[in-house]
Amino acid sequence: MLHTNVKINELGHLEFAGADVTVLAKKYGTPLMLLDSERVKSNVNVYVNGLKSAFTPTSFPCYASKALSIKEIYRIVKAQGAGIDVVSCGEIYTAKSVDFPMEKAFFHGNNKTDSDILYAIENGVGYFVVDNVEELNAIDSIANSKGIKQNVLIRITPGIDPHTNAKITTGQVDSKFGTPIETGQAFDITSKALALKNVCLKGFHCHVGSQCFDSTSFIDATKIMLTFIRDVKNLFGFDTEILNLGGGYGVRYVESDPEIDVLKNLEIVGKTFNDILKEYNLNVKTVILEPGRSIVANAGLTLYTAGSFKTIDGYKSYLSIDGGMTDNPRFALYGSDYTVINASKASLEKTVIATIAGRCCESGDVIQENVSIQQTSRGDIIAVLVTGAYNYSMASNYNKLCRPMMVAIENGIDKVIVKRETFEDLIKNEI
Repeated sequence: MLHTNVKINELGHLEFAGADVTVLAKKYGTPLMLLDSERVKSNVNVYVNGLKSAFTPTSFPCYASKALSIKEIYRIVKAQGAGIDVVSCGEIYTAKSVDFPMEKAFFHGNNKTDSDILYAIENGVGYFVVDNVEELNAIDSIANSKGIKQNVLIRITPGIDPHTNAKITTGQVDSKFGTPIETGQAFDITSKALALKNVCLKGFHCHVGSQCFDSTSFIDATKIMLTFIRDVKNLFGFDTEILNLGGGYGVRYVESDPEIDVLKNLEIVGKTFNDILKEYNLNVKTVILEPGRSIVANAGLTLYTAGSFKTIDGYKSYLSIDGGMTDNPRFALYGSDYTVINASKASLEKTVIATIAGRCCESGDVIQENVSIQQTSRGDIIAVLVTGAYNYSMASNYNKLCRPMMVAIENGIDKVIVKRETFEDLIKNEI
């Protein structure tokens, strides 16, 4: 199977995190999102231990909340001692609701409003990752009004193409994120930050993109950023304490995706980091990565109930399900690959080619096109694997559909962690 928390049991049903998913579908209904809590913990710990070992003892991961921002995830991340990357006041509010230590929160975003900045400062967010000069000035002004000095990192665009999907690439010079080195503007914003009275510059951040299956882009980013840090030290006499290298590693969605050893790759990047640190005589104390997808993606699975199976003679077949782009918009947005299995008949050979069609009144509502699946009958349970990241967090109420329930599985016990929305929820803000 694609990941070790997925297998076929003696009944021929799909099993996830030790639970027969057809039993869970019957118990809770569909669409249903499942979360393997033990896998989330394990994935966090790989980064917690790997960063300390490969870089410096004070290095740590920040979970990228946008992948899946719910209370249960923040509880797990808090217990494992990691930090969080937040991109909105809503994510801050959700983390605070479970008493996450906000001094370990890093506030990102290319357009933080004055009200965002005020909210984050009033709620004790530890660090702002500053995108631009206007934001820097706003933080300084609002921090002054509150009588504090706010810790900040400056987001730098290193000019790297990670050769991933263009829609999830963030490190090129003309990105909407950050301030580029190539144009000289990165040095200008650094000088500005050092001159302000109510911000305390702690270091620099970069992010080159998602779904990187090797360390090439991380190594390139490390070289460029440490060279920039050396030049900043020579120009301004500033010793950088923190280097944040952005996201984590890629995740296998289908069998053709490569397997990746995160610990081994962290060691490779760490060697580059420590060699250059020694060569340049720098004293960067802490390295941060911001894995989101690689923490929760393979800890998630979504279940649907099969509806109609329709074949258009001479063209194609459609298998319709009771969910779709409202709970998983990634195929519509990116053409993202997924592994699809008839969980009720998982032990059977995949003999059918079909497009998995969602229930929305929208031609683009498709989960996958022309994938192999077992022969399917109305009422069978259809499983889509590796849906823990950017599924529930990107879900919508298009066509006035209710967002699904989420159930966590831990040590063989299932529990509801996100209730299914009701019709009343859909109209509660309407007047």
